[in-house]
Amino acid sequence: MSPEKLTTPPALKNGTLRIVPLGGLGEVGRNMAVFEIDGKLLVVDCGVLFPEEEQPGVDLILPDFSYIEDRLDDIVGVVLTHGHEDHIGAVPYLLRKKEDIPIIGSKLTLALVEAKLAEHRINAYTLTVREGDVENFGPFECEFIAVNHSIPDSLAVFIRTAAGTVLHTGDFKMDQLPLDGRITDLRHFARLGEEGVDLYMSDSTNAHIPGFTTPEKEIGPVIDQVISRAERRVIVASFASHMHRVQQVLDAAAAHGRKVAFVGRSMVRNMSIAAKLGYLTIPENILIDVKKIDQLPDHKVVLMSTGSQGEPMAALSRMANGDHQVQVGEGDTIILASSLIPGNENSVYRVINGLMKLGADVIHKDNAKVHVSGHASAGELLYSYNILSPRNAMPVHGEHRHLIANGKLAEATGVDPERVLLCEDGSVVDMREGQARITGQIEAGYVYVDGSSVGEITESELKDRRVLGEEGFISVITVVNRQTGTIISGPDIHARGVAEEDEVFKSIKPKIAKALTEAIEDNKEHTTHQLQQIVRRTIGSWVNRKLRRKPMIVPVVVET
Repeated sequence: MSPEKLTTPPALKNGTLRIVPLGGLGEVGRNMAVFEIDGKLLVVDCGVLFPEEEQPGVDLILPDFSYIEDRLDDIVGVVLTHGHEDHIGAVPYLLRKKEDIPIIGSKLTLALVEAKLAEHRINAYTLTVREGDVENFGPFECEFIAVNHSIPDSLAVFIRTAAGTVLHTGDFKMDQLPLDGRITDLRHFARLGEEGVDLYMSDSTNAHIPGFTTPEKEIGPVIDQVISRAERRVIVASFASHMHRVQQVLDAAAAHGRKVAFVGRSMVRNMSIAAKLGYLTIPENILIDVKKIDQLPDHKVVLMSTGSQGEPMAALSRMANGDHQVQVGEGDTIILASSLIPGNENSVYRVINGLMKLGADVIHKDNAKVHVSGHASAGELLYSYNILSPRNAMPVHGEHRHLIANGKLAEATGVDPERVLLCEDGSVVDMREGQARITGQIEAGYVYVDGSSVGEITESELKDRRVLGEEGFISVITVVNRQTGTIISGPDIHARGVAEEDEVFKSIKPKIAKALTEAIEDNKEHTTHQLQQIVRRTIGSWVNRKLRRKPMIVPVVVET
């Protein structure tokens, strides 16, 4: 069942549970869902989405909080399933609006969130929970279940309400040999299945991939082998929150007598937190400050870096561009120990090409088994559906192709196709007496963070940035005498990024002058804005016809 055309949802009746995803459906990132019953709201996850090339200058993309902005006092808590940025990164921006909203999560998740909140100078109320705990938040009873993911301490949440029950997995997989020994608790899942799961909201990221996700244990020997054979420095790029991968790198480096330096602010911060809380075991005397790596022979150094997704300002991208303190050279080995987030492919391959141009040997998922996904593949999802036997299914966390694939898995295990809810951001799902259906749609657009501004950048301004970057810029300055209708100065044309000499514009200047003069003579009441639009149309049509371009045009008419 798909979301209908944009419609306003009906007023929520008492005893009905409303679920509104504000992010994470149709995209990989920005995960956030709002649950409402009897006047109270519970939020699950509050993450960010990282910008793509068509969003130049944007730092982060947030969920649109406008749906809950005037009801912040009704929020009984924000439950965080795990510590990845796409699930916790927007928490500081929500708490800027109301600082005392309770934040609920596991020990590691809250430690990562609190570090972010400290940077924003926010003191939050937090509640630490662990698997097996049951907590009441207003009309919501939440039970927490251990799930395995690519970051420790991940939790699913089972929500009991008067309208029915919901199991929200967060991100998860079913690694049967996890590095930390903490498996997805299928026995707990089975108990919930016996109780009855009315709505199952499950991770869809790998729903289109058949079989089972490779265990993390298979990656350690590969990393060890690459490091053992490397003749010079080894640089490993990974997510700054992937403690398991960092542990494997530390162990391999120690086995081969190498020192390790963390590179990138988030990597340094997160690994410090992980080590302090016992989620990361750092071999004795193995760490070295990145500023001191030049004091060691190249074959004694491993760098653990951020930038595995090709982020322009991350450490690895800057190394590829030659503007980082770590200079990549001939014979260095680079390991990209992460999967590609959809949309980042071009950025990542640009970094790979840059590093190889500098002489480095780049090892990545396409040519070696140096990473496994943190998400359940189709086989694992089928297991979960069969264990839970949910009455309704609402795939979450993924692009549309992922959600659709997950929906088909639900149908294959016996979920009524009418009860498989294929939603998008802003879909409104109402559930009563265990029956869920889509009842409407609200606006749930992108909110852009650009430097210190939040929500001030519009789609129109992003379009202007794209035009500037792709088509260039032309300004036309003209001084006119309105009384006489004569051109006193100009038109002066200045072009940037148009790839044409100034001489090219000589032929259009008389036409601009003529158009202005005729306009003033015909109607002396023309406003300055109207005269500028005449200039824009005149040069715009000429540039489009003559140069086959559509640059940004800024006409300036000064009257005397």
